[in-house]
Amino acid sequence: MIEAGEPCLDIARQRSAVESAMTAAKRVLIHDHIDHCLDHDAASVLTEMKALAKLL
Repeated sequence: MIEAGEPCLDIARQRSAVESAMTAAKRVLIHDHIDHCLDHDAASVLTEMKALAKLL
């Protein structure tokens, strides 16, 4: 868009849309991981949840 000379406002809107999509994708991935991949041992779950929280 920059190379094509698109207006700055359009570029900013597109960038915002991409950031929102990435945030939503990350959230879905983390929720899926919580639902399907976490070990059910309480100590390991807590450790992994802390690691996942850093990614939010």
